[in-house]
Amino acid sequence: MIRNIIFDIGNVLTDFRWKAFLEDKGFDEKTVERIAKASVQTPLWNEIDRGVWDLEELMQAFIARDPEIEPQLRRAYDNVAGMVTKRDYAIPWIRELKAKGYGVYYLSNFSEKAYADCADALDFMPYMDGGILSYQEKIIKPDPEIYRLLLSRYSLKAEESVFLDDTAANVEAARAVGLYGIRFETKEQAEEELRGLGADV
Repeated sequence: MIRNIIFDIGNVLTDFRWKAFLEDKGFDEKTVERIAKASVQTPLWNEIDRGVWDLEELMQAFIARDPEIEPQLRRAYDNVAGMVTKRDYAIPWIRELKAKGYGVYYLSNFSEKAYADCADALDFMPYMDGGILSYQEKIIKPDPEIYRLLLSRYSLKAEESVFLDDTAANVEAARAVGLYGIRFETKEQAEEELRGLGADV
């Protein structure tokens, strides 16, 4: 029986809109592409979410990949408000699940800067029973340890819990530690798969 529903945040409860965010800052298509190739589309981006490097270390690593666009990189990431934006269904969905008796948690790769600058997009968090943001623990998905940490911290049983994430590797890692896993595409698709697991949603 499913008792707990665990959500990823980006592209599940919020939109992670990095490309539109860079366009909003006035960068043209070519510059957006160069910024992305030096930052968000590299393994370096995972280090932001891991929370081990400080921001200047990360910036220097981005710049090293394309030194000609240092000013643009600095302007892009000086403030990341608007990179993560809210989805209107998040709070109603969480409240509905909790009203039906489910424990509702979050488990997300998330940076400290995004947590600070995009706080308005995370207004659903107080409605949840708890969760883990990667930067706070210095571990990122799909490391199995981050799933085990959530389960142990909140005394959850893996076989009673389902994890929703838009990234296949993260879902597979959850399944490997005994959780049910759903690859999130839309709220409607996720609800249908939850019902297939016997959940009342």
